[in-house]
Amino acid sequence: MNKLIILIGLILVSCGKKLPVIAPDVITEKTLHDTDDPAIWVNKNNASKSIVFGTDKDTEGAIYAFDLDGKIIEEKTIRGLKRPNNVDLEYGFQLNDSTKVDVIAFTERERQQIRLFSVPDMKPLDNGGFKVFTDAKMPEANLPMGIALYKSAKTKKFYAIVGRKTGPKNGYLYQYELVSDSTGVKANLVRKFGEFSGKKEIEAIAVDNQNGIVYYSDEGHCIRKYYAEPSKGNKEIYCFGGEYFKEDIEGIAIAHYPDNSFLIVSNQQAGTFNIFDLKTNAFIKELNLGTTETDGCEVTTEALGDKFPNGLFVSMNDEKNFFFHDLKKLNLQ
Repeated sequence: MNKLIILIGLILVSCGKKLPVIAPDVITEKTLHDTDDPAIWVNKNNASKSIVFGTDKDTEGAIYAFDLDGKIIEEKTIRGLKRPNNVDLEYGFQLNDSTKVDVIAFTERERQQIRLFSVPDMKPLDNGGFKVFTDAKMPEANLPMGIALYKSAKTKKFYAIVGRKTGPKNGYLYQYELVSDSTGVKANLVRKFGEFSGKKEIEAIAVDNQNGIVYYSDEGHCIRKYYAEPSKGNKEIYCFGGEYFKEDIEGIAIAHYPDNSFLIVSNQQAGTFNIFDLKTNAFIKELNLGTTETDGCEVTTEALGDKFPNGLFVSMNDEKNFFFHDLKKLNLQ
């Protein structure tokens, strides 16, 4: 009897055992309301001066700018926003014949629009915002949430791929081409694509620019994979990974190395991250980085000075802050 009790106890302990926590190198200063999604701007002239942007999701929200010590850079923080949800960054947007700028784009849910700012000077390029989902008929189907920027290696065109609070079974995502001319920057709708299971919602979106692929989290169902290039059509490539998540599939980050690449996805209610092989979609491992209820995450494999010489992984934590991990701690290679 005693041996049986001991055996049952060992089984219970084993089943309840949590993954060891990989401690963050930096925890940012807190925002005022509700953190959600980060983006990383790598300063090509001085990587140690790179900036991490993060959304503060509230009616009186903001896009916070943090230095690599996690301190708020007030002069580069954008305030007075109406529920900014997700943010993304891309390099080399052609503003005019002679000028290229790096940009961040983010959704502003309560104003039913997306915003576009140049980085690092933080100047608005959108004349107050681009309205999205203007033809939506369903309640809440005009409220933007997720966003990812795509720079086509084939055509050099810039796109914003935008998700929303709810939507139809097909055509859940809208893709807008960002075009600059003598009258300013415009966002022109070029296609509607993307299946939706109807189970929860779609928020997290990420684009693999190198291979022209867009990934998004159909929460409670799977990670969906499509071509980011509009000319390649709207047929789904894969729907995978759902069995590895406790409940919600959330933030997505893509880490590129010379020999292999990885998809890092938040397993929200489990408090962990699932790692997949980018090429094969195969599950590799699960990591506990100490965050809780993580929505968004982002990664760069570029060295960011002495602070993060192996690259940087940023993840939202449900205590109004973000965690910074030196990428080597994730042991991807």
